[in-house]
Amino acid sequence: MLLDASASGVFPIAPTPFHPDGRLDEASIDRLIDGYLKAGSSGVTVLGIMGEAPKLEPEESIAVATRFIRGFGKLPVIVGISAPGFAAMRSLARTVMAKGAAGVMIAPVPSLRTDDQIIGYYHQAIEAIGDDIPFVIQDYPLTLSVQMTPKVIRQIVSDLRSCVMLKHEDWPGLEKISTLRAFQAEGSLRPISILTGNGGLFLDFEMERGADGAMTGYAFPDMLFELVKLHRAGQRDQAHDLFDAHLPLLRYEQQQGIGLAVRKYVMMKRGFIASDAQRKPGPVLSAKASAEVDYLLSRLASSGRSFL
Repeated sequence: MLLDASASGVFPIAPTPFHPDGRLDEASIDRLIDGYLKAGSSGVTVLGIMGEAPKLEPEESIAVATRFIRGFGKLPVIVGISAPGFAAMRSLARTVMAKGAAGVMIAPVPSLRTDDQIIGYYHQAIEAIGDDIPFVIQDYPLTLSVQMTPKVIRQIVSDLRSCVMLKHEDWPGLEKISTLRAFQAEGSLRPISILTGNGGLFLDFEMERGADGAMTGYAFPDMLFELVKLHRAGQRDQAHDLFDAHLPLLRYEQQQGIGLAVRKYVMMKRGFIASDAQRKPGPVLSAKASAEVDYLLSRLASSGRSFL
């Protein structure tokens, strides 16, 4: 199944599970797949920023992607292929697509500054990997420091037919979603899927602005699925009530520097993975931080909205 512009729902950004000594934990990948499927995931994205992709050897990247592809069966798996050079990008893209991936995700390199540089970069990337591979634009200026305007995104989509999705992670970014959907309504932008990130921190209103769902790593993918379902059913207050119950943990998880450590800790507590280890270098939660997360989890459980 190839990715297309109709993609919607929840595509969790998967962490890469490691043993405490830094080895890949393949058994936890299987547990993670099972947890995502039970949570109602529409697909999954692997080897993203949350997946610690730069810390993996090339053969490890292929092994991780292949295991997710097999585990998700007919559901789409998107593979992050961002790399400093196009040779590595092409090699990974062609390999994972041959294994059964649905598409790839490409982030801009941080050195891009002008609109022409951004557009040119995506042209070169697609020339390298081939225009037969559906791809996702990753728009994450907070981490990547590349500012893409709605007009730049429209130009990339117009120029490159293999672009089928935007991973929207601008902040603030609600107006960007509205602008892109307005372009689509007026006919100057062909339909594309818009899935949003930022840990789900703005998902309540992103759905109302026209997002098709979430592509993020929040440790409660089941909550993301339920929120999207409530929005589609027109149950606005119920969707916001659910979001509000999770907001303290969402906020805590979005801290720069320790966000992944928090997510892995919560996913370990929930049984998604066996260890919260990151491959070095990576921060470790202090005892105080762990206690704070435990407190937030206990409050969430008492609200009856924790899915535990």
